[in-house]
Amino acid sequence: MNSLNLLDKNKNFNILLAGIIGLFIGVGVARFSYTSLLPSMLDDNSLSLTFSGVLASLNYAGYLSGSIFAIFIKDINTKVKYFRLGIVLCILTTIIMGITTNEVLWLLGRIIAGFGAAMALVVGAAIVMTKLDFEDKTKAMGIYFSGIGIALALSDVISRYVLYISSWQTSWIVLTLSGALVAFYPLYILSFDKQITGNNEKHPFNKALFSPFVVILIAAYFTEGVGFVIQGTFLPTILKSLPGLEHVAGLSWLLVGLAGIPAAIIWMKLAHKYGSVNIIIIAMSIQIVGILIPTMTSNIYLNLLCGILYGGTFTGLVALFMNLGGRLSGKNPVMLMGALTTAYGIGQVTAPLYAVSLTEWTGNYDYALYVTAIIVFSGVIMLLGAKKFKSYVS
Repeated sequence: MNSLNLLDKNKNFNILLAGIIGLFIGVGVARFSYTSLLPSMLDDNSLSLTFSGVLASLNYAGYLSGSIFAIFIKDINTKVKYFRLGIVLCILTTIIMGITTNEVLWLLGRIIAGFGAAMALVVGAAIVMTKLDFEDKTKAMGIYFSGIGIALALSDVISRYVLYISSWQTSWIVLTLSGALVAFYPLYILSFDKQITGNNEKHPFNKALFSPFVVILIAAYFTEGVGFVIQGTFLPTILKSLPGLEHVAGLSWLLVGLAGIPAAIIWMKLAHKYGSVNIIIIAMSIQIVGILIPTMTSNIYLNLLCGILYGGTFTGLVALFMNLGGRLSGKNPVMLMGALTTAYGIGQVTAPLYAVSLTEWTGNYDYALYVTAIIVFSGVIMLLGAKKFKSYVS
C-alpha cells in the first residue's frame, strides 16, 4: 500500500489538488468574492452602484488582458513563473479591498486582480495539463475545472460567515489570509524539479480557420460573455432588491458554486453523446430562463433556482466552447482560442456598464436582465442558423 505523500510534485492527486487550490485563490478569493460582498458594500454606502459596475468591468478587463497574454506564453518554465506571480498578485490585491476605501487603489487593485486571476486559471490549467500523467486527460481536466465551483462555494462560505460576525472589510482580510495560508501548496506542486526543454512549434496565421461557422461561434461566445457576467457580478444584489428575499440573497451565490462543481463534467459528457453545438444551445437556453426568473417573480424557491441554473451552465459553457474551438483549430489553436477568449472578454467588460446604467435609470434590475437575455438569445439563434454550414463540427 502506497503511503500518501502530499508533497510529491508528480502525483496526479496532488497536481489536481494544487490546481483546485490555485482556483480558490484566483477565482474564489481574488475574483468572485466581490460578488458575495457587493450587497454589503452597497448597503454600507462604501461605493455607488455605478462605481461598482466600473470596478467589475475593470476586473474583467484585467482578466481579459491576462487571458490573451497567457495564450502567447509558449515556454512551460515561463508559465510557472507567471502562475506564481498571479497567485501573489491575487493575494496582495485582495487585502487592498479590506484595508482602504481609496477609489484609485480599488480601481488599480481590481484590474491587477483580474490579471492575476487569469494567471491562476488559464496558466494554471496549462501547467496542470502538462504535469498530469494520464493517457486521456479529459476527465482529469473536468475534475480540475470543477474547482471553479468549489472556489466560488468556499469563498462564499468564508465571506458570509465573517459578515455574520463582523464586516465586509474583515471578510476581505480573512479571505486574504485564507488564500495566503494555502498558497504555498500550488506554488510548490505546480512547478518542475528541472527546466523542461522542448521545441515550441510555431504556426502561421491561417485565414481559412475563420470559416463562417467559426465566426458565428465567436460571436455566440461574445453573447455568452454578456450572459455570464451579469449574474456573475450582481446575482446576490439583484435578489436582495426583491421583496422578501433580503435574507436569502446570499445563499444564491453558494448555490451557484455548488451547482458549478459537477457542471463541466456533465455537460461535456452530454456533448460527447449529442453534439457540442446542440448542447451549447440547450445550456444557453437554460441560462436565459435563469436570467429572467428575477424579473417575473419574487418567489424564494424560483429565485434560488436561478442561482442553480446559472452555476449549472456557465462553467459548462466555457468548457463546451473552448473544447469545440480546440477541435476546430487542429494544430493551430492560438489564433482561434485568442479570438474566442477576446470575444468572451469583451462581453464581460461591457455588460456591467450597461447593467448599472439601466438600473440607475429605471430603479430596478429588470431592464438590464431583459437586455442580457435578448443578447444571449441572439447567440442561440446564431448557433441554430450556423448548423447549416458544411464546416460545422458537432
